[in-house]
Amino acid sequence: MLELRGVSTRYGPITMLRSVSLSLAEGRIACLLGPNGAGKTTLIRTILGIVKPVEGEILFEGRRIDRLRTHEIVALGIGVVPEGRRVFPRMTVEENLRMGAFVEWAPADLAARRDRVFSLFPRLAERRRQKAATMSGGEQAMLAVGRALMGRPKLLLLDEPSLGLAPVLVEQLFTMAQAINRSGTTVFLVEQNARKTLEIAHHGFLLQKGEIAGSGSAAELAASPIVRHAYLRA
Repeated sequence: MLELRGVSTRYGPITMLRSVSLSLAEGRIACLLGPNGAGKTTLIRTILGIVKPVEGEILFEGRRIDRLRTHEIVALGIGVVPEGRRVFPRMTVEENLRMGAFVEWAPADLAARRDRVFSLFPRLAERRRQKAATMSGGEQAMLAVGRALMGRPKLLLLDEPSLGLAPVLVEQLFTMAQAINRSGTTVFLVEQNARKTLEIAHHGFLLQKGEIAGSGSAAELAASPIVRHAYLRA
């Protein structure tokens, strides 16, 4: 579904990604592991066209997208839950959800999408008129995911979704990611919580200092000495 071929990016003179190549299979959960500063968020921003690669190319469903603008990439079927969730604090739950469907859609279609989100997250239905700024971190996480789903993405990018959440909410979040995947959406999960991530992912990649340092099935990554030493020690 998504393929990066030799992608390199820079912030000014600083190279953040170096010849990154990876591919995501349709209908699966893939993960990207790595420490702070490895370039994980830069990779997400590059896929979305926020950062333009200086080398390489990115293809989505066989179509090259690295020359497109961000809204064009999203319109093709790529949704994102950004790091830190980034909900619109002064907007209500319903207003935030409408922002997720930025392309013009028929009112009935919008209502059907909203109702699907509410079925996944009943708490959002209860608080549909509440401003996002007054919600808890867990509720904002639900809202950020719901907003992304309003665009009916074929591929959902989740950038550090468990950051700052209590353990019980982290469990709920990973269960939700599996449910979204079972509904037919491909998921690319970027996380530092390697243990939980590898429990639900089918395939994964390890990013270190802007380079792919390993890849394989979730079981293969979990057995890797690098991953076991850096991420899976008790």
